[in-house]
Amino acid sequence: MGLTQATNVMAFLRFSKKGMSQKLLHALKYRKKPEIGRLLGRLYGQKLLEDGFEIRWDGIVPVPLHPLKEKRRGYNQSQMFAEGLSLVLNVPVWKALDRIEFTSTQTKKSRMERISNVEGVFGINQSFEVLGKHLLLVDDVMTTGATLSACANVLLSSKTQQVDLAVIAAGK
Repeated sequence: MGLTQATNVMAFLRFSKKGMSQKLLHALKYRKKPEIGRLLGRLYGQKLLEDGFEIRWDGIVPVPLHPLKEKRRGYNQSQMFAEGLSLVLNVPVWKALDRIEFTSTQTKKSRMERISNVEGVFGINQSFEVLGKHLLLVDDVMTTGATLSACANVLLSSKTQQVDLAVIAAGK
């Protein structure tokens, strides 16, 4: 399962354990601070504009949480990041993916366990037409890329023309 067709893979921050990126992500995910996601999205959106990425995408697609997990947290941190990007880039947020299965957290899993943990977990939300579109798929953090790969593959198998990836922070 590869991301052979993802055109651009981008990260705003480098993830480092016990570093500022981990503190920001933990506050965003576990301390009920959705505004951090929006702020980081706005800051990264500004950087993308400066780097010439304006008018590139038809929609910004956040990696979905399972409805139970989103209800428990109160929001989807990837959606908050997408909303911040959307404000600056003037590109709509599309909830074009659904999480159709509940999965356990990826944090302590190996790369192979992560890949099998997210296989068949995502589906297309039929309310959105992705055929021939250029989409920016966003998530909070990328460690092995298993979740983003699973989501991108669902979009690409639905005949999305191009999928770019952006995350708040990426690991080594």
